[in-house]
Amino acid sequence: MIGRIWGSRGGRVLAEARWWALDYLYAVMWQARAAISRADPRQYLTGSARPVLVIPGIFETWQFLRPTIEALHSAGHPVHVVTALQNNRVPLDAAARIVADYLLPRDLRGVVIVAHSKGGLVGKRLMLQPSTASRIDGMVAVAAPFGGSRYARFLPLRSLRAFRATDAGLSALGRDLSANARIVSVFGVFDPHIPEGSALAGAENVRLDTGGHFRVLADPRTVAAVLARAAAPAVR
Repeated sequence: MIGRIWGSRGGRVLAEARWWALDYLYAVMWQARAAISRADPRQYLTGSARPVLVIPGIFETWQFLRPTIEALHSAGHPVHVVTALQNNRVPLDAAARIVADYLLPRDLRGVVIVAHSKGGLVGKRLMLQPSTASRIDGMVAVAAPFGGSRYARFLPLRSLRAFRATDAGLSALGRDLSANARIVSVFGVFDPHIPEGSALAGAENVRLDTGGHFRVLADPRTVAAVLARAAAPAVR
């Protein structure tokens, strides 16, 4: 019995170590691709289906979401990239203002947000703000720290410490459940950045039987969930 328990735990540890390594390999690969890529996000603006707006995570550019962006564009969705966010290091309120300043002048309506990590928090903030709430039909958030991360308090950068569960802004966002029914939260069984996971009360939670914080972005099941939500009727 003890041997079986140890074996199970040992297998889990090995699986998590493998996921961790693959995750950072994926992140390094996409950072390198972003650095040398000449891709112009304006090429994805064509299409007659529902508009999609992408919000990357902290220290990421929009190119981390390119596998999903390209799938959405191929399905006929115009995909909007907010390049003014750059690598999304600004505080949550400031990030929401930057995205709103893109959304409102273009009079985008019926939008589905596709967001990664911190981008999911920015997206939820936009879904709650009076000026932008009615323009957003829903959001697919991938590996978003809705409940914070226990690791955040140990991190030296202020922008990362904002992901503490006790942070006032994050706590206030978590207490407001009014937008949750319009959110699909996609996450793996193991996330090296968010050990608490990304399950969100009242949302549609999609738990993948894989691990990682970054590489779940390119998982075919994540892309399928995004395409399904983008094509689905509005939820009100």
